[in-house]
Amino acid sequence: MPEPFLIAQLSDPHIGADWIAPDPAALLSAAVAALVRLGPDVVILSGDLVENAEDAEYEQVQEALEPLEMPVHVLPGNHDDRDALHRHFGVPGTDGEPVQYAVELGPLRLVVVDSTAPGHEHGELDGERLGWLDAELAAAPERPTLIAMHHPPLCTGAPAIDAIALRAEGRRALGEVLERHPQVFKVVAGHVHRTVSSEIGGRSVLAI
Repeated sequence: MPEPFLIAQLSDPHIGADWIAPDPAALLSAAVAALVRLGPDVVILSGDLVENAEDAEYEQVQEALEPLEMPVHVLPGNHDDRDALHRHFGVPGTDGEPVQYAVELGPLRLVVVDSTAPGHEHGELDGERLGWLDAELAAAPERPTLIAMHHPPLCTGAPAIDAIALRAEGRRALGEVLERHPQVFKVVAGHVHRTVSSEIGGRSVLAI
């Protein structure tokens, strides 16, 4: 029987935000302390690490994450700066390129897709990013695969949230890609600041 493999997801700490009480850095540190006790095998931080994309805010995130001994994989949210994520966390991409990458996580594969539209709150998946995803999934058809993105590919029914969600054309195109790759078993996302589940292309979606 295979050993259990535990994945923890954190999202949207918004370090530097003045609309979160108490201090968002303290809340992130408390979440990290809980993960230290839980002991997951890997942590996914699904975007909006900071509020204003300032280097000092990213340094606070790094400091808060220091107690975690397991790998932490970050992805961009609409409040993040792609180049800043590259500088501080070593994620792929330069000169404002989408932050997209794949990594082996024990018994499965994580594929990170950049759903951000710089300068906007809503999410987009253009042909280039979807083409990258399609090719990346085709490269490992037998590996159970988890996809992570910031903007969830679902509708919540809450107009204020859906107005800044992944655009409908992006959801449709993503669903078509997923239907071609049965090894994808789940999509995880952030952005909604609450727990929402749905499905797309026959795969379950969990957004927090």
